[in-house]
Amino acid sequence: MSRWTAADIPDQTGRVIVITGANAGLGFASAKALAHRGARVIMACRDPQRGQTARDRIAADAPAGSVELLALDLASLRSVEAFAEALHTATDHVDVLMNNAGVMIPPFGRTEDGFELQIGVNYLGHFALTGRVLDLLEAAPAARVVTLSSLAHVGARIDFDSFTGEKKYRAWRAYQQSKLACLMFARALQRRLSAANSSVTSYAAHPGGTRTDLQRHSGFLAFATRFAMSADQGALPQLFAATAPEAEPGGYYGPGGVAEVWGYPKPAHVGGAAKDEDVAQRLWTAAEDATGVRYLG
Repeated sequence: MSRWTAADIPDQTGRVIVITGANAGLGFASAKALAHRGARVIMACRDPQRGQTARDRIAADAPAGSVELLALDLASLRSVEAFAEALHTATDHVDVLMNNAGVMIPPFGRTEDGFELQIGVNYLGHFALTGRVLDLLEAAPAARVVTLSSLAHVGARIDFDSFTGEKKYRAWRAYQQSKLACLMFARALQRRLSAANSSVTSYAAHPGGTRTDLQRHSGFLAFATRFAMSADQGALPQLFAATAPEAEPGGYYGPGGVAEVWGYPKPAHVGGAAKDEDVAQRLWTAAEDATGVRYLG
């Protein structure tokens, strides 16, 4: 793992990999790397036009794989359900679900279903998606779910009263909360999969300091443009979690350099709040209630 790169991704021929938010940033970099290794990549994108442009770029650059596009808006539970139905038509199994899409400190907004946008997209949408395609993951020999968290999860806490956005909106705190929820979800999912003796395994990853369009609402953008890693480098931890034989189920991976900001994939630091299994249980139940999707109970 000292210098694990995209060249170390095992052959992915015959494997079906679903990536949310695959038209840009880390998702695009992941889709491109996996297509180069022969995967059948299904890009789950909100904007059909941008998604098609990204699909065409990857298809031209990586002829070894195949690249398809399906519409998915994680800010709409109705869209999540429709995507899951379309995916069941498109394939009989999924080898990797990469819960990559996200929003970062936007102006206040709500999802179609009335949830604060960041917790709704980053956590609740992916929670519902994972549950709705779990049977396709179970149909693969050893499927993996990889969920994106962030360094920002450290110092965060879950405020269950903030999910509908009725409390005073603090964009950064809401983002931190959503990424803490993502990490807690990945770890709780692994515990539940293990208890069910499932062949599916769950992982989390974070990209450290990576420049992507995600920072467009952030003062970090100027710093990122000059000093941060490229999306190709920042995607390595999630690619490691998705494909490396040595990745540990339930593991969390990020850049291995100073403060986990730069570098090659290594096990990442899990903040104290993310280890609270009682809060994780409440969070899982809250997601079930919010989305109406129940699984691994």
